[in-house]
Amino acid sequence: MNVNEQELIEIRQDEQLDLNNLRSYLKDILNMQFKDIETLQFSGGHANLTYLLKIDDIEYVLRRPPLGPIAPSSHDMFREHTVQSKINTKFSLAPKSLYFCDDESVIGSKFHIIERRNGFVIRKKMEPFITQSRENIRKLSFRIIDVLADLHKVDFELVGLGNLGRPEGFVKRQLDGWEARWKKSTDNEKIKAKFDKLINFLRLNLPEPQATTILHNDFKLDNIMWSNSEEFLPVAVFDWDMCTRGDPLMDVGHMLNYWIDENDDEECKNITSMPIDKIYYPTRSEIIDYYSKKTGFNIDNIDWYYAFGAFKLAVILQQIFYRFQKGQTKDKRFSSFGTRIDALINRANNVFNLT
Repeated sequence: MNVNEQELIEIRQDEQLDLNNLRSYLKDILNMQFKDIETLQFSGGHANLTYLLKIDDIEYVLRRPPLGPIAPSSHDMFREHTVQSKINTKFSLAPKSLYFCDDESVIGSKFHIIERRNGFVIRKKMEPFITQSRENIRKLSFRIIDVLADLHKVDFELVGLGNLGRPEGFVKRQLDGWEARWKKSTDNEKIKAKFDKLINFLRLNLPEPQATTILHNDFKLDNIMWSNSEEFLPVAVFDWDMCTRGDPLMDVGHMLNYWIDENDDEECKNITSMPIDKIYYPTRSEIIDYYSKKTGFNIDNIDWYYAFGAFKLAVILQQIFYRFQKGQTKDKRFSSFGTRIDALINRANNVFNLT
């Protein structure tokens, strides 16, 4: 990021790194002698913690899981390191992971060190230099889908990820897994009936996957970094800790739940993480059709994936919200997540007119 003040902040008080241990560890693995490390924290993201390390004149990125108890297999730094150290050879937008540390005594968790990329990330506001015309925003939008389509075309055997995940039965296993996570992260009976109705419907209508591809599993606008111009050239895709192999439409359904278009109501605006000051994005239908043309995949069952994506995102937010409610994280950004969770479940049920 052009050392963007909005992206880089002083490290939050309860998310400090043990710099003494980290300094000793890095001197060993980098085979370097240096006096100190300059550290800042990336402000974006709601789960894993990401830090900028500046050692002499070289910048690195450190990633670690969030504070507090986490669900088994979630926030897997070894998986993220494995993916980013291999896929980079054919999908250069994945920053290369350089080192993985499984010694939790160094900073209190496993972590990995990644190469630094520079550019800007679009979150709730567009960069001031971006002309927010309909033409420009649509160009950006279709570039996002180009990135996803290119990822789904990567030959996982060629990049050494042929053993990643278990694609057989992937869709059902995802439904089972996210249901289990939901049950472990809430005691809210108010919306339990809505969840149960949706889960039962999804289980009775499981789609048959048409292909197995590499999945990012958290693909969205604010996980993409762009070059510092209006050309909208992608320079990086972040957050690979849930990457696996499976049905590519799972990535599409997930992404669509962050999307916003001119037909959406206020509830949708509350869900999206995209800028909403000028909503010139293509409609979801346009995005789906464009993806299908780029990949050749059939999108007849996309409503199932869209509803599942809403359910999965609701559970992700619930896990974060639960940690906030229990005082395991003090980040005030999480205080409004209850409203977003309810909106997502309403959206998923409305896809199939489940009342």
